[in-house]
Amino acid sequence: MVITQETHDIPTKSGTMRTYLYRPDTEGQYATIIFYSEIFQQTAPIARAAAILAGHGFVVLVPEVFHELNPPGTVLAYDDVGKDKGNSDKFTKPLEHHDSDTEALVDFARSLSFCTSQLGSMGVCIGGHLAYRAALNPDILGAFCLYPTDIHSNTLPCQPGNDSLSRTADITAELMLVFGKQDPHVSSEGRKLIYAKLEASARNFSWLEVNAQHAFMRDEGERYDPAIALQMYLKAVAFFQQALK
Repeated sequence: MVITQETHDIPTKSGTMRTYLYRPDTEGQYATIIFYSEIFQQTAPIARAAAILAGHGFVVLVPEVFHELNPPGTVLAYDDVGKDKGNSDKFTKPLEHHDSDTEALVDFARSLSFCTSQLGSMGVCIGGHLAYRAALNPDILGAFCLYPTDIHSNTLPCQPGNDSLSRTADITAELMLVFGKQDPHVSSEGRKLIYAKLEASARNFSWLEVNAQHAFMRDEGERYDPAIALQMYLKAVAFFQQALK
């Protein structure tokens, strides 16, 4: 399926958020996936991932997750400088601002003639956390979370008791969580903590652990695992075709 790409500046409660939109280049209405990036924002690997999803018949929105802290269009490099800046942004922006960003993205999607009312969320790394967090919004019907960081550790700024793990019982969306067993950012103990919370709160979730490192989806760098990444794209497409039907 041939796709087209657009750029939009969306108003949010914490400022204007540049958002990149990918969609099928054909008439019709399509379900929407909000795709949350790593700390580096929309890098080339993130853009390619969004294009893959859109090519399977979805509208994909890629917001600049730290729009309050950077000029529009900022992309951080996959180096120590970029990593330090991205981590600083991650530990500066409160989760409540991410919540209002999601609200703005839902409203934006529903204003578009080529979008249905069905929305899901997906993300990698901090974006996996944000996809999980987005599922607190009742308009999100499914969340596909790839190696989500900082859920188990409660290290992101937020109001007391408003961290994502503590709010798990408030999620009504279907969830899919995928972790790499060799990921140092989410230990075995951390994964078990998340799993136990999901099970104790009787959430509708699926769980997968693969033999891969952190950022195994990123098609740049030595940690990329093409075979597993392809499997995850196929799983994500099938997941959203069911959850957003």
